[in-house]
Amino acid sequence: MSTIAVRPEAPPVDRSWGPLFVIAGIGSIAFVALLLAALALDVVAPPPVHGGAATLEFIAAHTSVYVAEQVLWIAPSILAVLVFVALYFALAAAHRSLALIGSVVGGVAYALLLAIPTSSRGALSLVYLSERYMAAAPGDRATYAIAAETIIAENNTPTIAGVLATVGILLVSIPMLRSVLPRWVAWLGVATGAIGIVSELLRYAVPQFYWGYGILLWVWFVAVGIALIRLGMRVRGRTGAGFRTEGDG
Repeated sequence: MSTIAVRPEAPPVDRSWGPLFVIAGIGSIAFVALLLAALALDVVAPPPVHGGAATLEFIAAHTSVYVAEQVLWIAPSILAVLVFVALYFALAAAHRSLALIGSVVGGVAYALLLAIPTSSRGALSLVYLSERYMAAAPGDRATYAIAAETIIAENNTPTIAGVLATVGILLVSIPMLRSVLPRWVAWLGVATGAIGIVSELLRYAVPQFYWGYGILLWVWFVAVGIALIRLGMRVRGRTGAGFRTEGDG
């Protein structure tokens, strides 16, 4: 089996995973780019985060923008799942158990965000409620407004998926310290995971702290994306200075 290591002390990586590393690295950067697009739409037309009737009326007036924003917040999670899969294969040689646990926890966390299509800025299910609300007689609209309030309340509650994602980042960053990936990216992951756990738990108590963590999270995904692309290109045969293959002296 042909393998490569980035440092003499780092365990070697199977060359056959090179394409996966490149694709996942691109996906990691695209993940952040799509979320930035969602943020741009949020700035253009910020949806209400409180008030069922106000939210449903806002959606009725901005349906296309609202749907696009929710899709951009939620759909990129599949790219994050791919990143954690690739990290397992990049880190397994350094510490198989931690790499597996961290990748599973982080991957499952982002998969849950796909299974439950809500974001902290809204939910796709509110679009249907908005249509029913606008079509209902004035005396019947309260029912839909109450239903919307329930979804909004759940949206404004710390989620298990959010906490699990930060735990996954922290766990994969520990074996990364001894892996083929740059050590500074590993330390960035340790900081992101540790700060993220606190931020997710205090998400609505100290929202400013959470926004700081959000920026750090995006920086981590970009850093990991670049590291995976570089690793993928090198293990496919484009080796540079400081690299060695198994069997080299």
